[in-house]
Amino acid sequence: MMLVGGQSVTEFLSSVLPVPGDSHLEDEFQRPLVTLTFAQSLDAKIAGKGGKQLILSGRESMLMTHWMRTKHDAILVGIGTALNDDPQLNSRHIPEDERPSHLPRPVILDTNLRLKLDCKLLKNYRERKGRRPLVICDANLTSGDGRKSILEDAGARVIGVPSVDGFIVIPDLLKVLYNFGIKSLMVEGGATVIGSFLAECAGTKPNTIIDTLIITIAPMLIGDDGVGYGEKLLATQIPSLKHIQTEVMGRDVVIVSALK
Repeated sequence: MMLVGGQSVTEFLSSVLPVPGDSHLEDEFQRPLVTLTFAQSLDAKIAGKGGKQLILSGRESMLMTHWMRTKHDAILVGIGTALNDDPQLNSRHIPEDERPSHLPRPVILDTNLRLKLDCKLLKNYRERKGRRPLVICDANLTSGDGRKSILEDAGARVIGVPSVDGFIVIPDLLKVLYNFGIKSLMVEGGATVIGSFLAECAGTKPNTIIDTLIITIAPMLIGDDGVGYGEKLLATQIPSLKHIQTEVMGRDVVIVSALK
C-alpha cells in the first residue's frame, strides 16, 4: 500500500520508529523501546459502552498497525482488552505472501490472573500459530497460587511484577521485559493501560517510559457512552510531545509524535 507522499507503509514505519541498538536508550535505561499506539474517534473514544470493542480503524490504517506489530518484539494489552476483545495480536491482515515470519510475543497485564483459558492468545500458542503469551501479574500472586499453575498449564508464562493499588509498576515491568529479551514493545491499550503509561511518562524526568506515540484518528463520533483514555489524567500527567509526521491512510489520519 502506497501513501499520499509515495512512501510504502513499511518505509513510513521505518522512518518514524526508533531501531533497537541505534539510540542505546534501551541499554542505558534497561528497558525496551516503547511505542504507544491506538485508534480513536474524533471525540477521543477508543471503545464502546462498558469497554465493548469498536472497529475504528479503516482497512488501510489497520494494515499499517499489523505491519507495525511485525517491527516489535512484543505487543502489550491490559486484561480489560484481553477479556472484552479476545485479541490475537498478530499480523494476519498482511497478505500471506508479504507477511514477515517474525511473530511478536503477546504480553497481558493481568494483576489478578483473570485471563480466560480458552482465549485466542493461548489457543494460538497451543496450535503453534503464535508465540507463548507472557501474563504479568502482581508479584505476590506468583507463589503458591493455583491460578498461576492453571494458566501455565494452558500455555501462558506467568511473571510477577510489583504492583501499587492494583496497578503494575510500569518501570519495573519494562525492566523485567528487557531482561526477558524484549528490546521493542508495542503498547496497544486499553484505556487504563494507555492512561497509566502516559501518566508514568509525564512523571518521569527525563522521559524513560515511551519513545513514540502513534494515534490513528477515525472520522466518526461515539458519544458519551464510549470509553476514552484521558478522563482521569490531570494536566500534570500529560507529557510533552514533539510532532514527527502526519499521514492520511484511506479515511483515517495517523499522527506520529515523540515524547519529550
